[in-house]
Amino acid sequence: MQILKIGSRGTEVMEIQALLNKLGYSVGGVDGIYGPKTSAAVARLQRNFGLSPTGVVNDETYKLMNSFLIGYDTYRIRPGDTIYIIARRYYTTVQSIITANPEINPNNLKVGREIIVPHSLEVVYTNIDYTYDIMKRDLEGLKARYPFIEVASAGKSQLGKELYYVKLGNGPNKVFYNGTHHAIEWITTVLLMKFIENFAKVYALGQPLEGYNVQDIWNKSSIYVMPMVNPDGVDLVLNGLDRSNPYYNDLIKWNNGSDDFSKTWSANIRGVDLNHNYNALWQESKDAEKTYGVYGPGPSRYSGTAPESEPESKAVADFTRKNNFRLVIAYHSQGEVIYWDFENLASNEARKIGEIFSGLSGYELAETTGITSYSGYKDWFIDKFRKPGYTIEVGLGENPLPISQFNVIYKDNIKVLLEGAVV
Repeated sequence: MQILKIGSRGTEVMEIQALLNKLGYSVGGVDGIYGPKTSAAVARLQRNFGLSPTGVVNDETYKLMNSFLIGYDTYRIRPGDTIYIIARRYYTTVQSIITANPEINPNNLKVGREIIVPHSLEVVYTNIDYTYDIMKRDLEGLKARYPFIEVASAGKSQLGKELYYVKLGNGPNKVFYNGTHHAIEWITTVLLMKFIENFAKVYALGQPLEGYNVQDIWNKSSIYVMPMVNPDGVDLVLNGLDRSNPYYNDLIKWNNGSDDFSKTWSANIRGVDLNHNYNALWQESKDAEKTYGVYGPGPSRYSGTAPESEPESKAVADFTRKNNFRLVIAYHSQGEVIYWDFENLASNEARKIGEIFSGLSGYELAETTGITSYSGYKDWFIDKFRKPGYTIEVGLGENPLPISQFNVIYKDNIKVLLEGAVV
């Protein structure tokens, strides 16, 4: 953690600003620029928690903030404690403590034992630029709050980042949702992470979600979610190119001499478009590159040297081969459209499901054309498994979509995510 002070900028500042606003220490807009308002809000927080009110986020202050960001604290039980007393001390609920600690007896607390105490704040923020590190911490926070969810990795990215997935449910009907094959489309990661949090939350409370019986879904289906397929690319887009990056000089060359990757970079860290790296008419994708001015690694549409040449696409394909998924959805942005077919191989059932998704989301059901018709994940899934597979393009505008579109995107897609597990 670097020290944050007036003049600091970036995703870490956005995160701090969003937290301060949630805690009631208003900084105004969340813009990633550490100015006087942010400094004053930090000082007020420091003062209220007995820290020196410097207005600077040092290690001690960040440790305090991180407890809120990760969504829980660890607490050692003292003599005389009850769950109710602990919940009141942390401004949280008895139920959330019991959910996070299924092994404890609420009526017989053991003095000296450490327990997880969730904060009242939600874990996944939907108003910030969402990096791999933020996702990783949020997954840790969600697993601590909701120990019944499964969090694991399907492999590693080119730079060694984990390709995390979450499993919701224990039923035989297995479906798979993934997001952010394309780096500038990171808003799809936020969509899937918020879905994970809200699904786990209502399951713990025994409540429905958007009219769906979540307990029934949990028993009948297993929903596998990989929120971020391209973590190296996302960090390049959101955090910029670091000199320590082993592809530093190559990346600038591949990006037409520019060190600004924030607006156009869809590829992974080796300049390969992961959604053109699957074995479904891959050679046709390769042959079409030159018609789009693609002659090697770059921001988009370079298909790589062979199908699954990249560790990210190979991990997704291996994960799919290992599981008998009945249906898959790959989330992209933008266009508010649902692609459902590949080379006329999709079944009538797949079209009917696509029509249901279209009705729930308001998105158009359509078919791809040109180079976008080749070598994508859903193309490969339909080709190899002859089961329903969909690419859903969320939002409208120019990528990267602003995070201000999130609420509309979530509202449009939440019922699709639920319906996909029961249709």
